[in-house]
Amino acid sequence: MNVVEFKAAIEKEKDAVILDVRTAQEVAEGAIKGALVIDFMSNDFSDKIKNLDHSKKYYVYCRSGNRSGQACQMMSQMGFQNLVNLDGGMMAWERLR
Repeated sequence: MNVVEFKAAIEKEKDAVILDVRTAQEVAEGAIKGALVIDFMSNDFSDKIKNLDHSKKYYVYCRSGNRSGQACQMMSQMGFQNLVNLDGGMMAWERLR
């Protein structure tokens, strides 16, 4: 989903989860308000993800859209059905501001 659609969707869908899959260092540089942070590069990423509520909708982002795309693929394989990846990640988000 492009950044304009992503921003509108997370503002509208109050029950959805915004999932930031960047490192702690990246998150310290700025994040989308209210995002749940689970580092895709951490050894326990899949363990943390599989314990999330599978019935919710997840808006997933990273720095550029690559890791979040991989996270969405992994989550889909775990049975998550409502996943949205932010095309361009935080780099696109910052340009929107």
